[in-house]
Amino acid sequence: MGQPKRKQSKRRSALRRGANQYKAPLLSKDPVDGTACLPHRVNPTTGMYRGRKVVDVEI
Repeated sequence: MGQPKRKQSKRRSALRRGANQYKAPLLSKDPVDGTACLPHRVNPTTGMYRGRKVVDVEI
């Protein structure tokens, strides 16, 4: 396996590691009740998806 010609600087290592940071998921606002939920998924609090009741939710 090839060996590096020079030592990688701390700055370059930090930039490489910082390029893959965790990003929080984007939440969309439900138009019916205003709760935050993931887009293109069933709202877990109401069981609605695109204006239709899809899942029965027990409270």
